[in-house]
Order: sequence, then C-alpha cells, then structure tokens
Amino acid sequence: MTEELTGLIGGSGLGSALAEKIRDVKYCSVNTPFGRPSGPIMTGRIGSRRVAFIDRHGKGHKLSPSEVPYAANIYALKKMGVLTIISTAAVGSLRQAIRPADLVIVDQFIDKTFKRQTSFFTGFGAIHTEMAEPTCERVNEAIAATAKKLRLRTHRRGTYVSMEGPQFSTRAESLMNRTWGGDLIGMTAMPEAKLAREAQMCYSLVALVSDYDSWRSQKKQTDKQTLMREILGNLKRSSGNCLKLIEEVLTGNDKLACDDCGCRKSLELAVWTDKKEITASQRKKVEILFK
Repeated sequence: MTEELTGLIGGSGLGSALAEKIRDVKYCSVNTPFGRPSGPIMTGRIGSRRVAFIDRHGKGHKLSPSEVPYAANIYALKKMGVLTIISTAAVGSLRQAIRPADLVIVDQFIDKTFKRQTSFFTGFGAIHTEMAEPTCERVNEAIAATAKKLRLRTHRRGTYVSMEGPQFSTRAESLMNRTWGGDLIGMTAMPEAKLAREAQMCYSLVALVSDYDSWRSQKKQTDKQTLMREILGNLKRSSGNCLKLIEEVLTGNDKLACDDCGCRKSLELAVWTDKKEITASQRKKVEILFK
C-alpha cells in the first residue's frame, strides 16, 4: 500500500517557517495541463508522515494573490498522490471576538474574486460539485482537537471572505463584509478550496489573524510604522502557534486521508454533460482528478 502523502500549502507568515520543519527534503518539478505551480514542490517528512509542500506565493513572495497559479498547484499535488491538504493563510478579522494572533479553522467562504481560474473543467463540460460544506469537517475536527490539547487560542469555525486584491478593503467594504456574515477577510482561499473539491481532495484551512481590518478605527495616535510593527508581531505570534499546531497534527495518529470521506467522492454525481460529447483528449486532461 502506498504511504499516505499530506499536502501543505503555506502563505503569508508561515511559508518559509513551515518549510524549515521538513526533513529528508527533495524538490519535485511537476508539469500540469494548467501551467506550472508556484514553484518546485518540496517533499519530505514531518514526524513520521510524508508531506508535499507548496509555497503559495513562490520564492521571495513574488506572486500576488491574483497571480498565484491555483489550478496548477492543486493539480500538481493530486498528481503526486496527495489526498488531503492542510492550507494556511494570513487574514484580517471582521469580529471583535476574533483577536489578532488568534487562529481560525475556516468552515465557510464568500467568494468575491473575479480574475482567477475557478474550475478545472472550463471547455470540458458542465461539472457541478457540491460546495455546501467547502472544507473537510473530518480533518477540521482533528485539527481542532489538537489545538485544544495544545491550549492554543483557536476558533473552531469562521467564514472567510475572499477578495481579489491586491489592495486592502475600504472601510465601507469592510463594514459590508461584516453585514454579510463574514468573520475573516483574505485574498487566497478562493479558488483554492473550490479546486481542491473538484480534485476530490480533503481540504482544511487554518487562518492566521494579523489585524482587525479597516472596519475598526485605529487609535488616532498610532502612526503607520507602529501599526505595521503590530501587524507583523501578531502574524509572527499566530505563525508560531500555527506551526506548533500543524507539527502536532502531523506527528499524531489521526487518519488524515480517508477513502470514505465525502470530499473524496465529490465528482460522483457532478458530471452533467453527456459522455459522448467529451473527447478523449479532454478526458485525458482531467482524468487524474477522477481518481
């Protein structure tokens, strides 16, 4: 039986730190029908588990959120045999109770992006995957139980509003996102979560809170340099806690990949196009997603 391979995606605040925890490192260059991933995929071990790591923004944080090749990243991980992804991302908080430096296990999204490839199946046919529960509850529960054991300040649920960027929100937009029911604001969760679902992979996202976004007015005496130092300090603390959390999850005994999980069967009833209308070359392009 092939040894389980867990996918890790790092973003602002955690990418390089997470990579440093991987031992027996090798780099894999993976070609996909959707272009090149953000960079070479780092494989190795954390604890006894095999992992495959992608730095979402590429070497030196060169790729803006709109430029990240999300489809190539997810396809490459699936091609390597990854069935479960634990992703991380920096966010702003839209709720007083979700404080800077907290962690949030995201369970819902509001997608406001508009420039990105949101599906593997454009030009293939009508493929409608279920997204009512867009992250894997089973993996989320394992992460939450580990966070509780470590006594890390972690919120079990949260709705992530994914904006296009790269500019941050106006105050009016931030207030609107709160009225929509958003708890967090960020730029990278979508279409990453949608593509993971289309690839029949279990996807979990741990958000690292850096600040309160623009809905909450800053103290008048706080200058921009001081504010930036506070944000970076919050991100450093939340990154440290998230690193502890992921290490503990990966060194624990929880089964992260499960063939019976609903995430792994998301294409069973999703194909609405008559099979006769799908060419052999089109099938070959996406056949790995159906495995």
